[in-house]
Amino acid sequence: MNCFKNASLALLLAVAGAATLANAQMKDPMVGGAEMFPTRNIVENALNSPDHTTLVAAVKAGGLVDTLEGAGPFTVFAPTNEAFAKLPAGTVDTLLKPENKDQLDKILTYHVVAGKITSKELVKMIKAGHGKAELKTVAGGTLTATLVGGKVVLTDEKGGRATVTIADVYQSNGVIHVIDSVLLPN
Repeated sequence: MNCFKNASLALLLAVAGAATLANAQMKDPMVGGAEMFPTRNIVENALNSPDHTTLVAAVKAGGLVDTLEGAGPFTVFAPTNEAFAKLPAGTVDTLLKPENKDQLDKILTYHVVAGKITSKELVKMIKAGHGKAELKTVAGGTLTATLVGGKVVLTDEKGGRATVTIADVYQSNGVIHVIDSVLLPN
């Protein structure tokens, strides 16, 4: 009986050790100098990133917090503050007004794809599509992904382009890929 307890304890410790090792290997890249945690959801991690304060404000103004805290999984192409700053002067302030919530929601959900698409899977999709992959967004639009100089580049329906600058920031409910421009639907 004592031998059985010791074997059970040893097995339990081995499983716990393997789980700890797996979590350590799933360490996310830093975003904006802040640590990201794969055990937190998209909103919780975005709140930690000083590079995504505009995105967080937009998600709050658009009423999308509950959605992005949901089970998902989601793939989010997350524009940085610098990406939002590239928009014409006053655009962000205008979008954050309550009367523009529908337009804001359409832009934000245009950056979200249902499912969890890692950068490796995205590159595989691009190669399978002979150089491009079309991604259906939650907003109902299409983003076209290509490889340019070894980097994933997304093209929106208006011809605007954004490059993935940090890939594979794993979340409990999906994955974030940081991008350098805001993508705009038709």
